[in-house]
Amino acid sequence: MSTNISVDEELLTLTEASHRLPGCPCASSIWRWYRRGIRGVKLETLAIASRRYTSVEAIRRFIAATTAAADGQPVPVRTARRRRQAIEAAERELGREGVGRCAEQ
Repeated sequence: MSTNISVDEELLTLTEASHRLPGCPCASSIWRWYRRGIRGVKLETLAIASRRYTSVEAIRRFIAATTAAADGQPVPVRTARRRRQAIEAAERELGREGVGRCAEQ
C-alpha cells in the first residue's frame, strides 16, 4: 500500500485523528478507513516503529476524495511522482521569492 504522507506533514496517531474530526468518530473507524476505505478511497497512513500515523493533510485529501466519490465524480489520484513534482515546483517558487531552503542556495 503506497502513501503520499511525508514526515514533514503534521502527523497524528489514529486516536488523535479521531478527536480532530467533526463528530469525533472512534479510532476503530479511522482504522477501517485506512484498512478498507470508503467508496474506494483509503486513508493514507504510515508506520513509525510500532505506531500507525496519518496526517492532517492526509485527512483533508481523504475527505476531498470521498466527497468527490459520493458526488459521483472520479476519485482524484495523485501519485508520489506528481506530489514530488508539486513540492519541487513550490520550493522553486519560494526560492524565487527569497523564502525557504532554495533561497539559501
